[in-house]
Amino acid sequence: MRDTTDGADDTAQGRHERVTVHPTPGAGNSLRAWYRRRNPLRVVVNYVVILVCRVSPSLWLKRWLLRRLGVTVGDRVAWGLESTPDVFWPDLITVEDDAVIGYDATLLCHEFLVEEYRTGAVVIGEAAMVGAGATVLPGVQVGEGARVAANSLVTEDVPPGATVAGVPAEVVSHATEDGGADDGQTA
Repeated sequence: MRDTTDGADDTAQGRHERVTVHPTPGAGNSLRAWYRRRNPLRVVVNYVVILVCRVSPSLWLKRWLLRRLGVTVGDRVAWGLESTPDVFWPDLITVEDDAVIGYDATLLCHEFLVEEYRTGAVVIGEAAMVGAGATVLPGVQVGEGARVAANSLVTEDVPPGATVAGVPAEVVSHATEDGGADDGQTA
């Protein structure tokens, strides 16, 4: 079992090293007994609050409600309509100042698999953006000023200032020192 609670420097680790694996012995898949992993009442409260956040146009209300669930939400964070933080482990999410979580984006901190489930913190860096319909998997860190294109599946960390796109998301450009983008092509 990988346990990432030892305080090691997360910047040198990849997503899989920051994800904790919880074996689920016995018959059936790991989702069959989810109620043994998280208190069902806690999950219901999380679900209702997140449902309100998904449809509320008030960014202030979303930030306030999500903080009550344990999400670390920085100043001036914008949560798009229909965006969904993890319902089971919202307390594993950190969204730093001025970040944008786009319409219908999903931040997952858990994966229920057949023989195990995994949990891992998701960190969205300062002034980073997660585009509409994108999904960020457990243990992923999106760096400061990074951009995740719409409908991308983020399976690995996104370097600061980079733009990623696709399924799975891959780096398509990096920010340059003058604030522009370097797409790797020369004139």
